[in-house]
Amino acid sequence: MMYRLAFVIVCCILLFSCKEEAIPKPKAMLRLDYPTPAYQNYTSAKFKFNKNKEAKIKSENKDGLVLDYPKMKGSVYLTYKQVNNNINQLLTDAQKLSYEHVVKADNIIEQPFINTEKGVYGMFYEVTGNAASQSQFYVTDSVNHFVTGSLYFYAKPNYDSIYPAAIYLQQDIRTIMESLDWN
Repeated sequence: MMYRLAFVIVCCILLFSCKEEAIPKPKAMLRLDYPTPAYQNYTSAKFKFNKNKEAKIKSENKDGLVLDYPKMKGSVYLTYKQVNNNINQLLTDAQKLSYEHVVKADNIIEQPFINTEKGVYGMFYEVTGNAASQSQFYVTDSVNHFVTGSLYFYAKPNYDSIYPAAIYLQQDIRTIMESLDWN
């Protein structure tokens, strides 16, 4: 009987003494790895540019196209307009569209773009904060062609969460601007 009681006590001690000490987990950030961009030439009816191979053409018509990035749940919307002595109105509309996000944005950084060899001039807007669009841009030759572009994600804007994807896609937008040429 004494051995049985000692056995039960030893078993209870072993069962209740094997608790692991609760240790708080260290702070960490979500790690999102995106593939290194690989570009291919893409030609639409009015212009051509280098497109990331990760981007899929979601829709295309004579006035523009949508580049869809399914892995990042975002899209870049490109819109083409013909310049017919209305360059000032097109510029005003493009700038107004970019600054409509100022209500939710923490900051909007303007970055001019000039490529005299190809006759492409424009502006890139980097939007920080919980705005609907993280990037906007326009490019033009000031005489015949005008293209605007906007980056949107399929999620409620939370800048901290979409930041890695926004930075990746901003680089793609810059590549589009740098490689854009008119047909």
